[in-house]
Amino acid sequence: MDIVFERRGDGPPLVLLHGIGHRLQGWRPVMDRLAGERDVIALDLPGFGDSPPLPPGTPYTVDATIDVLADLFERLGVERPHIAGNSLGGLFALEAADRGLVSSATALSPAGFFNARELARAASILRASRLGARLPDPLMALLARSPRRRTAMFGMIYGRPDLLDAEALAGDARAMRTAAGFEPTLRAGRGVRFQGACADVPVTIAWGTRDRLLGASQAVRAQRALPDARFVWMEGCGHVPMGDDPELVAKVLLDGSAHPLLAAQARSTA
Repeated sequence: MDIVFERRGDGPPLVLLHGIGHRLQGWRPVMDRLAGERDVIALDLPGFGDSPPLPPGTPYTVDATIDVLADLFERLGVERPHIAGNSLGGLFALEAADRGLVSSATALSPAGFFNARELARAASILRASRLGARLPDPLMALLARSPRRRTAMFGMIYGRPDLLDAEALAGDARAMRTAAGFEPTLRAGRGVRFQGACADVPVTIAWGTRDRLLGASQAVRAQRALPDARFVWMEGCGHVPMGDDPELVAKVLLDGSAHPLLAAQARSTA
């Protein structure tokens, strides 16, 4: 697949994965900070941002996305890179670690630790956000100029939307509205829970204290499921924390990927 990505910096490779309905530009608040120490590769997942959807008939499963990532790693010449992801991307990062595809994984409020009620609530919030994103672009841009309106419109996703650039928020809304993979991914995710162990791969899990989409109970489950993982509370951050506190998030990602690269020994997904 022709996955769209943005690459910059020098050092050990660090792949960045966004959440459902989002796009690679969500990482831009931290890209420059990371690029000083890492070869940073931020990408649009299949069916999101500017990347094409999965081929017709291909379900939006974890296995399908991991196959896409493994192929991209090979094409880019990165062998067992470090990986980090937010929300859905955090789930994929943990799955890549569990399958031996990466040298470390950092997951920011990862999906996959919810119960049925929590998943239904999160899906309702995301669908409502997508419905709100259908406003015409000029009107969305106008509304996003007001910090108070930004908080009302995006406060379920970001901890401090008043700090974010209005154009970036309008672009995020447009990406949410046009994402071909949005509904297929939500449907495919109904039965998905992370059940791996990430043996022999360093894992960091970080959770925003103001995450209103995937709450603290899920953070506790993640800690119990992966007791050997390093856990970090990100004070004042929401579900998508990169713009809430770029310095803190960059530190979490750099610390989480401060491990030697591992030799290629990917386990089968079968």
